[in-house]
Amino acid sequence: MIVALSIRSFVLIDRLDLEVGQGFTALTGETGAGKSIILDALGLVLGGPANRRFVRHDEDQASVTAEFALQAGHAVWDELEELDVGASREETLTLRRTLSRNGPSRAFINDQPVSAATLETVGEKLVEIHGQHSASGLMRPSTHRGLLDAFSGIDVELQNCRASWVALAEAREHRQNLEAAVRNATERKDWLLFAVSELEKLAPEPGEASTLLAQRAVLMQAERLTEAIQEMDSAISTRTIEETLSKAARAAERLIRIEGLEALDEGLAKQAHAASDAIERVLIELTEAQSLSNGLKIHDLHDAAALERIEARLLALRGAARKFEAEPDMLAETLETCREALSLCEAETGALDEARAREQAALKAWDMAADTLSVARRSGAHRLERAIMKELKPLHLGRVKVAVRFDPIGEGESGANGKERAEFEVETNPGSGFGSLRQIASGGELARFSLALKCALAHAGVAQTLIFDEADQGVGGAVAAAIGERLQRLSKDRQVFAITHSPQVASSAHRQWRVRKQEVGKSGLVTAVHQLDDGQRLEEIARMLSGSSITDEARAAASKLLEAA
Repeated sequence: MIVALSIRSFVLIDRLDLEVGQGFTALTGETGAGKSIILDALGLVLGGPANRRFVRHDEDQASVTAEFALQAGHAVWDELEELDVGASREETLTLRRTLSRNGPSRAFINDQPVSAATLETVGEKLVEIHGQHSASGLMRPSTHRGLLDAFSGIDVELQNCRASWVALAEAREHRQNLEAAVRNATERKDWLLFAVSELEKLAPEPGEASTLLAQRAVLMQAERLTEAIQEMDSAISTRTIEETLSKAARAAERLIRIEGLEALDEGLAKQAHAASDAIERVLIELTEAQSLSNGLKIHDLHDAAALERIEARLLALRGAARKFEAEPDMLAETLETCREALSLCEAETGALDEARAREQAALKAWDMAADTLSVARRSGAHRLERAIMKELKPLHLGRVKVAVRFDPIGEGESGANGKERAEFEVETNPGSGFGSLRQIASGGELARFSLALKCALAHAGVAQTLIFDEADQGVGGAVAAAIGERLQRLSKDRQVFAITHSPQVASSAHRQWRVRKQEVGKSGLVTAVHQLDDGQRLEEIARMLSGSSITDEARAAASKLLEAA
């Protein structure tokens, strides 16, 4: 329901902030006070047409903001998820619309920019406006079947029909796909035979190409390893190095044995010993290096023949991949696919017969479920017709007759919701024949007819806020009282607003707002809305009864109306 409404610079409204409660609220005031302006503002924030004339004459921009408190299970939350609009089910939902005098209008949901169409899609799930020129979704035949089903309480039958339709659609798609596969396989039979023969000769394994590439990488590394070992071994095994070092070692030995070397030069003797030791160490290290080099030879992993075999296999796999338009690793899967396609050619009749039998069984199941739904739906239609007729007579529409017309769904249309469409029709005068609801030309009659429909369809529809614009037009007395009683009844589980000139309707409301024009400084005339307390409400209803001059008799009559409500 609406919990707050803010209007800025909209026609005659300068600044208006309203906190809204549950139940039934009546909006009253003299003709021309601006009650319809509030309705226009609501229409704008709910995604209605934007007109620059809505912008107040001395301002550049108008805005309307409506805040809603909704249950976590309300259908609008799912709609917002589908529209990818961020919103929390634990918080309120805010709709806002701005309109510039020289620019486009802008729409927001929870301060996120959206299109006017998105705002309208969301808005129609929140508020229904039943006016003299429209009756919200009730005037759209596309909504009638859903309203009828909700009234009829046929959820089980509807779910069975939808489930059987899904099963039928799946069976039909399987049969169609199989037929297409068989046709395709038959047309390609010669090629399939060739492909299977070639691939069976090749006998590819799943992922074989990747495995071979990994093995080739190892073998190529092994080849480089062997080359390095051989080069190192060749270098350190050269006799020249060993002979040269041995010759140097013998020379160093003769040097340190010269008599009187230390007496001749103590430093020279030390260096000679050090040189001899160093040469000895080099000879030892060279021997160890040669030994280690010989040890490395046992790690020679190079296998030229194996590498050649792998290269040849990879070449064959890549050639087949190009020929059969597949990845080398997927050739085994391609072979299996070709075998399966070929099997369709060889076992065509059996597979198709089975698929067709499944489809026929699913069609029979849907047909039975749809027929059961149709029976329940038509039974509900008779009850709805009687319920609406019962509501019409007290509303001074006793000559109007209502019927639910069923039209079969054409070939190719979805049967998830059964075999028929439903549309509410009326006969406004005896013998004139039934036709669309739109033939109810009178604005007041249209609003009262909408009220009758909503009363009969009390639990159908998702909108929790209902607005009725002068449903009492052209009637009074008992009919107006009947309108007030029905609006009050609807407000037990919904939020209801009624723009009214009838004291009987106003007295039935839980609260009353008075709309009037007033002078405000340089701004000139503005529309203001005031919630009335008990005393003010008595005076307002007395005014509605007697006109501008309020008499004691009018006050007494107003008091009786309020007490009776």
